[in-house]
Amino acid sequence: MEQLTAAHRTLPFDTRVRVLNLANNKAVEVRITDRGPFVDGRIIDLSHAAARAIDLIGPGTAMVRLEIVGAPAVVAPAFFAVQVGSFRDRRNAERLRTEMESRYGAARLVERQGNPMIWRVIVGREQTQDGAASLANRIRQEGNEKSSAFVVRVDSV
Repeated sequence: MEQLTAAHRTLPFDTRVRVLNLANNKAVEVRITDRGPFVDGRIIDLSHAAARAIDLIGPGTAMVRLEIVGAPAVVAPAFFAVQVGSFRDRRNAERLRTEMESRYGAARLVERQGNPMIWRVIVGREQTQDGAASLANRIRQEGNEKSSAFVVRVDSV
């Protein structure tokens, strides 16, 4: 929380990003260390320290501009998938995972440590972000999930 870090859905871990708060022109450089945000319409989740640096502690959200300032030396192999839900109760996540697997093939649970622990339901395994975006559109169009189905990068097989 007190490091200059952030979560992003698809950027490789250890990517350095400059985040500019468009409301006050304050900027901070962060390192991507986690996946998220898992809220529709948001593109980055800042640590407490990073949010404080650009005056986001009070409002919580703001319009920002991202600029990649450094890529990791080695990018871990990755694939892209679609997150269709997140749950505190593993049983609820497992029910959705089973349904998604029967409709779309590959589906799995990804545990996100924290308090409380969150179970994310991830569908598909695409080699490109565009492929995962097509799957997300298909899921939304078929009405199987709310429009919150979104693409995430999965850094492990």
